[in-house]
Amino acid sequence: MQHTTIYEHGLDMTPANFVALSPLSFIERTASIYPDYPAVIYGDIRRDWQTTYQRCRQLAGALTSRGVGKGDTVTVIAANLPEMFEAHFGVPMSGAVLNTVNTRLDAEAIAFILNHAETKVLLVDVEFSEVVSRAVKMSGRDDILVVDIEDASFDGGARVGELTYDELLAEGDAAFEWSLPENEWDAISLNYTSGTTGDPKGVVYHHRGAMLNATSNIVTWGMAQHSRYLWTLPMFHCNGWCFPWTIAANAGVCLCLRAVRAEPIYQLIRDEKATHFCGAPIVLNMLANAPDELKDFSHEVKVMTAGASPPAAVIEKMEAMGIDVTHVYGLTETYGPSVVCAWKDQWNGLDGEARAKLKSRQGVKNLALDGLMVADPESLEPVPHDGETLGEIFMRGNNVMRGYLKNPSATDKSFKGGWFASGDLGVMHPDGFVELKDRSKDIIISGGENISSVEVEDVLYKHPAILEAAVVARPDEKWGETPCAFVAVKPGETLDEASVIAFCRQNMATFKAPKTVVFGDLPKTSTGKIQKFLLRDRARAL
Repeated sequence: MQHTTIYEHGLDMTPANFVALSPLSFIERTASIYPDYPAVIYGDIRRDWQTTYQRCRQLAGALTSRGVGKGDTVTVIAANLPEMFEAHFGVPMSGAVLNTVNTRLDAEAIAFILNHAETKVLLVDVEFSEVVSRAVKMSGRDDILVVDIEDASFDGGARVGELTYDELLAEGDAAFEWSLPENEWDAISLNYTSGTTGDPKGVVYHHRGAMLNATSNIVTWGMAQHSRYLWTLPMFHCNGWCFPWTIAANAGVCLCLRAVRAEPIYQLIRDEKATHFCGAPIVLNMLANAPDELKDFSHEVKVMTAGASPPAAVIEKMEAMGIDVTHVYGLTETYGPSVVCAWKDQWNGLDGEARAKLKSRQGVKNLALDGLMVADPESLEPVPHDGETLGEIFMRGNNVMRGYLKNPSATDKSFKGGWFASGDLGVMHPDGFVELKDRSKDIIISGGENISSVEVEDVLYKHPAILEAAVVARPDEKWGETPCAFVAVKPGETLDEASVIAFCRQNMATFKAPKTVVFGDLPKTSTGKIQKFLLRDRARAL
């Protein structure tokens, strides 16, 4: 018999005391309090929060009038444009689910997504019109409403849709009466994993998780009200790590940017006083190695970085020029960053290299995550907190996905004993900070010894002539596998294989040093991650 307490009588959940959590509530609040504050800046476009909110409502109204509603998918393939930001609000305001797609995918992958997501409306930036046009033909879906996002500042591309984004907006009402979801567990967005092996998987986010991770971003980063956020991270990537919703909660400013290059980034930092931006370590590396004359800003700037562990040498360079680095970690399945290297005051007095080494750790759970552990992948027994014992990283909490769309077997496989299995290998330090060592597929097992590719890369990045580096396993008859380094050299510098190997052997255990070094440009994804699966293929072919 269930025991009831005095708190179970007459204290019911009602519309007066319970509302579904959703990040959509942020933009309504900010537009009502700060209607004339800047919201979106892109080239000559400068819009305040009232105008931006009205445009989001118009989008929601137009979609609704065309029969789009709860559970329908609206796909967007676009650069970091104002329209992409508006879609993060306008699409879910209609009850539909937002599906932002990697702009570097080929037509075959996009066609798969259009069919798998059962896309009803497709918003496409004219820059990507050719590949999207082919994808729509390949999908066999002539029922998709295709809408062109035009950009006056972009020279090129072609129209492929039935109407433009502005024409669609004109069909909607700026006073459209939208409502919060009936259930905070309702889907708000659909994000596809990279699909480097097999078809990509569709990761489903809910309103509750999106709101909690968006607000956690503010606390994690100590963001002051009205922060000015520069869009160097693609909004298609985990919904821009939930930052479209974060900026609305913060009543901040969206500084949109089509192409991630050092010159426009530094220009926006200087001219628009950008205070925050995010990016993969490769973006930090690009900025650290940019010409000094670009780096003429004097205000405080913060960068959040994730992906592969940022080399300590890159963190040190960024901080030396006055950009404070916060290292975070997560996956598409955890709404982007869910783990943060929380900084402690007692570390402030350390020298640059020691600070950078601490900052290169992944860290502790963010405010929205409930649990984080490193454990044996079979028994789920946590590993000792010794900074050495390798295990798999597991998470649980409100910012873990609902699951994979139409893929219950993959969903079941990723959820083990009440935890989400990341597939990443790491260690737990005595202070409770997690440090990522490798993807389970990236660990190099040489003569029975585990070699972390991340550790070898860290040493390579310390070499003054190396611009970029990635390490993968190369098959070896004697050792099973040996480390193979792919290296991009800084302009004007020359290096040979023997000197790189000698440098590594001087700076780490000799058995971990690369046995092979290949020079040249490294293949990257649109989010700046080095595509190790391509490098593994090259290493096998050597």
